[in-house]
Amino acid sequence: MAKYTGPRCRLCRREGAKLFLKGEKCTTEKCPFSKRPYPPGMKGRLSSSKASYYALQLREKQKVKRMYGVLERQFRRYYQLASKSKGVTGKLLLQFLERRLDNVVFRLLFALSRSQARQIVRHGFVFVNGRRVDIPSFLVRVNDKIEIRGNSKIIDIIKKNIETASKERSVISWLFLDKENLKAEVLRLPEKEDIAVPINEQLIVELYSK
Repeated sequence: MAKYTGPRCRLCRREGAKLFLKGEKCTTEKCPFSKRPYPPGMKGRLSSSKASYYALQLREKQKVKRMYGVLERQFRRYYQLASKSKGVTGKLLLQFLERRLDNVVFRLLFALSRSQARQIVRHGFVFVNGRRVDIPSFLVRVNDKIEIRGNSKIIDIIKKNIETASKERSVISWLFLDKENLKAEVLRLPEKEDIAVPINEQLIVELYSK
């Protein structure tokens, strides 16, 4: 799948879930998904045909890929890594995606969307255990210390993001946040229950297992 450059709100409507792809707009009444929670297109409201099981599997994979902002090659690599590790493949797949540094920055309310979180990471404002990390796909571990460093301008932006994001969501329970000092810590590994968007990871596992 090539990089998507079209309207992001269209993706939320297509997947039938708010994926927080547009940042602050997702937390206001301007959110198109809140007004039109049905698939885009002329037949979005009228379509009553039952999707095949394969279509359900593919739709679930697309939803998760779009939610975390990863492309097919990288997503398949996460699946292969999860399938080779000890444990339940679907659970491990979601853990790898949740542990991405850009997602962690988003979960900590430092960013209003995962795309903004990727920008913050790539520009070198995120430090893990005292070391600058500018790779969005970096996987955090338990007890990792995360910190935002930068000039007063970026600090003000991050604090404003926290204030705005707090109106719609809270810091996930597997992370600890010190809002005043913009520092955080990974308390434990994420669980499926920590993800607000409903995901049927078994459909994805079955799709890749064919």
